[in-house]
Order: sequence, then C-alpha cells, then structure tokens
Amino acid sequence: MRYMVIVKATEESEQGIFPDDAGKMFEEMNKFNEQLVKAGIMLAGEGLQPSSKGMRLKFDGDKRTVTDGPFAETKELIAGYWLLEVKSREEVLEWMKRAPFDGGTELEIRAIYGPDDFPEGAMPDSVRDAEERMRVEIEEQQRQRQS
Repeated sequence: MRYMVIVKATEESEQGIFPDDAGKMFEEMNKFNEQLVKAGIMLAGEGLQPSSKGMRLKFDGDKRTVTDGPFAETKELIAGYWLLEVKSREEVLEWMKRAPFDGGTELEIRAIYGPDDFPEGAMPDSVRDAEERMRVEIEEQQRQRQS
C-alpha cells in the first residue's frame, strides 16, 4: 500500500524560520530518511517552502483563478511530505511514530488510491492500461534524469 504522510505547517515554518538547532534537526531527519530508504519503503519526501512562495489555482467551469500566497490558515497548510510504500496501515504508523519531531508537530497519513481500490467496472480497462504505461514511463524518465 502506498501512503502520503503530510507534515502540517506551523507558524514558524510558514515564516521560513528555522529553529536555533536546525543543523541537529536536519541531521536527525536525514538519519530517519536513510532508515526509510534502507527499508525500501521511501518513494519520495521533501520539505516545502512557505505558502508565501506558492499559489493556488481554482477551477470554475472554463474560468481559472490564480491566488498568490501566503495563505491564512496555517493549520491547513503543508510543510513537507513523504510518499511511502508499506505492507499495511500499521507499518506506516510504526515508522512515522519514530519520526524525529516534537513541539506539537502534526502528521496526516493518507492512503493513496491504486487501480485495485476502485469498484469493478468503475475504471475502464483503457484507463487502467494507460495509467500503468504512464507509471513505467515516469520510472524510465527518473532513471534517465539520474544518469
């Protein structure tokens, strides 16, 4: 099962403020990420810049509205994420309980839909096949970028 683990933003992360012991924090996070990689479960993971450097795009029929950050509700914002592939909900929870956070940091853990998660007939075979082809193409592009 694949999961997205969302690190919720804080007032400090939204202001781009790093703690006084940021070096130690980065070292601890790096060690944790190395454990995830060595376990073979980490697909991706990054920290995000403050919403002041972001934008939102709203769709309403043919109309597209762009709103530049910052965004007001810090508790609804994301400061970073991991994409993990694990065997179960319990496994992702056990890993994330070890994450080097404190100070009230909040994580949101969400399962990612896979082709087998949809009811029979809901996803046409042509779409299922196209998605599989795209996954293979994305993996090939990633390999080429790394070369």
